[in-house]
Amino acid sequence: MSLKVYNSLSRSKEVFTPITPGHVGMYVCGPTVSGESHLGHARPYITFDVVYRYLQHLGYKVRYVRNITDAGHFEEEGREAEDKISSKAVLEKLEPMELVQKYTNLFHWAMAQFNNLPPSIEPTATGHIIEQIVMIQQIIADGYAYEINGSVYFDVNKYNHHFSKQDLPYGILSGRNLYEQLDTTRDLSNQDEKRNKSDFALWKKAPPEHIMRWQSPWGEGFPGWHIECSAMATKYLGKQFDIHGGGMDLQFPHHECEIAQSTVCNHTPPVKYWLHNNMITINGRKMGKSYGNQIMLSQMFAGTHPLLTQAYSPMTIRFFVLQSHYRSTLDFGNDALKASEKAFKRLWEAYENVQKMGTVGMSDTPSDADLDAKVNGLLAEFAEFMNDDFSTPKIIANMFELVPIINGLKNNQLAKSSFSSATFVNLQQQMHLYIEVILGLRQEQTQNDQLEGVLQLLIDIRKQAKANKDFVTSDKIRNELAALGVMLKDEKGGEMSYTIV
Repeated sequence: MSLKVYNSLSRSKEVFTPITPGHVGMYVCGPTVSGESHLGHARPYITFDVVYRYLQHLGYKVRYVRNITDAGHFEEEGREAEDKISSKAVLEKLEPMELVQKYTNLFHWAMAQFNNLPPSIEPTATGHIIEQIVMIQQIIADGYAYEINGSVYFDVNKYNHHFSKQDLPYGILSGRNLYEQLDTTRDLSNQDEKRNKSDFALWKKAPPEHIMRWQSPWGEGFPGWHIECSAMATKYLGKQFDIHGGGMDLQFPHHECEIAQSTVCNHTPPVKYWLHNNMITINGRKMGKSYGNQIMLSQMFAGTHPLLTQAYSPMTIRFFVLQSHYRSTLDFGNDALKASEKAFKRLWEAYENVQKMGTVGMSDTPSDADLDAKVNGLLAEFAEFMNDDFSTPKIIANMFELVPIINGLKNNQLAKSSFSSATFVNLQQQMHLYIEVILGLRQEQTQNDQLEGVLQLLIDIRKQAKANKDFVTSDKIRNELAALGVMLKDEKGGEMSYTIV
């Protein structure tokens, strides 16, 4: 069976054939680290983590590039949002790059809670200013960009005049024509200095209050939002690569601009397959600050947002995301999340049970040929569904058809000879492969596990403090834990134990 993916560019499912046999280049737009990661970050990064895992399972050597936007440049969003990182740094009384590091660390922490694999390369926008400047210079040299008052703009009309003849118009990905784009363009600062309202910034002159700024051939400024992804994708994946992923909200203008500027600079369309996950809503409404429903991931895990009736664990959220196809809309509501929490617990218990069972009592010949065929059929469909544009909900549905069969074996309601030992081993292997390796699910940590981890961390810090003769810190940890009812005891050989009283 061949893997088929839905290509947003062609608006159809296509057989996936990588540019270089055996290798896949994949770029996914990463977060803007001007604040803590929110619920909107859960869906795309869980989605493309599963894509990454499955491509590796198929035997491809995958280079997965996911950037960090740390330059605070959102000219297309209006002047008040132009420098999110700088303005947030002022509020938090931090150096901008100190703030960037803080929220990058929090993003990595959240991704680890979801059990997402780290990307192969995670470049930052500020670490690739030179590459962005070089790309802008090339676009100017080719005649598709112009400089005005220290800012550089991409000439959309000129691009369209030339590339529409090659069936590569600006708007090819989103399906918007130029007139529709002009109708939806907001009134932003410095619109009057552009040749055309639809033109977008490649480089912006930095106003005096703009903290993050770099020297360029056009004076001090900062890069436009779109150029960073084109520059980093080209550097690490080449002039053309296999997969570009992201949310549907990025199709226009971000990905549309990427196509235009990369095509001009590299003389080829940049991406073979565009994959986009659909948006999330919260209780039926779009998520946004103005709606009061922007939920941070730490709030989800702790249950501290007013819209939440309880805490939801990272695996509950991951399972909930995978229960819907990535191209369908997904509504986060308390009832749906609670149902997912129960369903995941039921599935995991069945999975643990089947992994603990042995093949004693089974034979090569099943006593129930129909059941044997049913189990093998359900398992065989895992790959079929995954190859059909990563249809994780159908895989999960099949797993729940297997749950009562597994429970029947555990509770002796089914004879172990009902299906063959080969089928049982296949059941164990396929459940492990798809639950843990491909879907990336894992056992939830209990509160006791977490408490033990925190205590062990404090013990390790105290041991290091004692080794450094920092007795003030060592005594502080011991005394404050004792006040909380946790008694530390120094053992022979420098080891420590604890008792909760």
